[in-house]
Amino acid sequence: METHGEDLRAEIQGQPGAADLLRTLKEDYRRAALEPADRRLLDFAVKLTRTPSEARASDVAALREAGLDDVAIHDVVQITALFNYYNRLADGLGIDPEP
Repeated sequence: METHGEDLRAEIQGQPGAADLLRTLKEDYRRAALEPADRRLLDFAVKLTRTPSEARASDVAALREAGLDDVAIHDVVQITALFNYYNRLADGLGIDPEP
């Protein structure tokens, strides 16, 4: 999270409450004051990570209902899958994260 936390910090720097949001996201995104679409997106990414076989068409429908279009949904799935792949590759090979 440290590397990606820096990316997020750069994106939200200067916004009111940015430091609190970043800290809360790092600790538990479910407690963060997020827009409903962002919350659903993160819930879906967690489901794809922890229990991918439980992902259903209804999950995608919920993302659409929250305002995400097919391109955004595709991006969420691709990014989640790639990060899971890279993390498992690094873990499987015993590669430590960059300092």
